[in-house]
Amino acid sequence: MRILSLDLGEKRIGLAMSDELGIIASPLEFLASVDSKTDIENIKKIIDKYGASEIVVGLPLKMDGSESLTTKKVIAFAEELKTSVNIPVNFWDERFTSKEAERLLISSDVSRRKRKGVTDSMAAQLILQGYLDSKKRQNANG
Repeated sequence: MRILSLDLGEKRIGLAMSDELGIIASPLEFLASVDSKTDIENIKKIIDKYGASEIVVGLPLKMDGSESLTTKKVIAFAEELKTSVNIPVNFWDERFTSKEAERLLISSDVSRRKRKGVTDSMAAQLILQGYLDSKKRQNANG
């Protein structure tokens, strides 16, 4: 059961994939965002390539937990995605993930030029790892 994670941005879509056991998230390449139809077709290719059985989309909420214009765009894209794939599409709060990914890359001395695309995929990895850890805690508690 592999889970695909998406960090949706205006220019790029960061991607990450879980291992078969749903324990560890690993970053994949990023997709250059074109338009929703093309982006969904490219995501479907990733689903087929890796055999994903679920998608987790990072939900960019404001610091107070409310929705922004970006949040509404992400929800609209995810709803369109849901009608195009035959696997569950879920949301995960992505507050801080891009900043945390950037911080980790800076501390690893990755150049600014190399950080651009890597940040998106690392943010998708952080989103997915949070989701996987949450599921693990739920299974342990119930």
